[in-house]
Amino acid sequence: MIGESNRRTRILLIDDDSSDARLTREAFKDSKLGSDIEVVSDGVEALAFLRREGRYKNALQPDIILLDLRLPRKGGLEVLAEIKADDALKLIPVVILSNSKAEEDIVRSYNLYANAYILKPMNLQQFITMVKSIKGFWGEIVTLPPSQKE
Repeated sequence: MIGESNRRTRILLIDDDSSDARLTREAFKDSKLGSDIEVVSDGVEALAFLRREGRYKNALQPDIILLDLRLPRKGGLEVLAEIKADDALKLIPVVILSNSKAEEDIVRSYNLYANAYILKPMNLQQFITMVKSIKGFWGEIVTLPPSQKE
C-alpha cells in the first residue's frame, strides 16, 4: 500500500509518443514526488513487462499504469482489456492518459474498468500539475492492494 510505506511509487507509462513520454518523465522528475517511472512504447511490450516475460523477467509490478490509447502492435483498449482480465494484474489501477476527447473512447475505457481517464495536458506546467494530482491521489490518499509480484 503506497500510502503506508516509504518506498517510491512505481509507475508504468505506456506511450509510443516519445515527446509525451519525455514530458511525462520530466513532470515526475520536476515534481520531486518520489516516483520511479518505466516507459514502454507499445501494447505488446507493455504486456510483456507486466507479465515479466523476456527481457522484463526482473521487472517490478507497477503501482499505477498510465496508458495511452493509440499504440502500435496492440492498442490501449486491448491492453486495458487484457490487464483487467488477468487475475495477477487486474487490481493495478490503470489511468488512461490520452489526447482523445471522443466520447466513445471515454465510455469504452470505463466499460473496460479503467480507473480514470485524463486528457493529456498541453504544456509542461499542466503536466506537472497533472502529475502532482495523480501522485497525490494514487500515491498518498488511496489505499492500494499490496503488489502481488515484488
